Amino acid sequence: MQLIGLNTELLGKNCIHYEEIDSTQNRIWKLYEENAPSGTLVIADKQTAGIGTHGRVWYTDEENNVAMSILIKTECEVSQTEGLTIEIAKVIVKIMKEKYNISLSIKEPNDIVCHGKKIAGILTQSKVVKNIVKCLVIGIGINTMQQVFADEIKNSASSIKNEFDVEIDSKEFIVEFCNEFEKELKNRKII
Repeated sequence: MQLIGLNTELLGKNCIHYEEIDSTQNRIWKLYEENAPSGTLVIADKQTAGIGTHGRVWYTDEENNVAMSILIKTECEVSQTEGLTIEIAKVIVKIMKEKYNISLSIKEPNDIVCHGKKIAGILTQSKVVKNIVKCLVIGIGINTMQQVFADEIKNSASSIKNEFDVEIDSKEFIVEFCNEFEKELKNRKII
């Protein structure tokens, strides 16, 4: 799949789209084992077993939400990746504000919230050998269009659509994110 408007050298150049998958994060780890190129992006319309932090499930059961994972191969020191999850959150919040005039807050370490409800989550995983990061796998889930939530999360989760009545094109958002986030990776000399 080709993403329109992508201005990156790595991120999203190899983009694999699934209508339905168990987890973009699981898939990207398999692609890493299969030697997929750095910058590979997996996106899905629906996830049946999306992975959140602490082994929680991330629900993506309606189309047009953002469900993606990115593979970044690197040879950087662990210290270069410190605070990266917060920087990812800042990029998401910035895009939402600048492009859609939506104000969201960061709940450290890895959640984005609105009116006390979780809108987005970030899962940053890595493979480290002797203090050198060999790869980063970054999973991002954003409830853009989700309107119905499972009973166990309906009081703690929401979506852009429910909170602001704004429709966000998930592919456009992913392009914006890749364009912005690659700058941060270059600044940190991760890529």
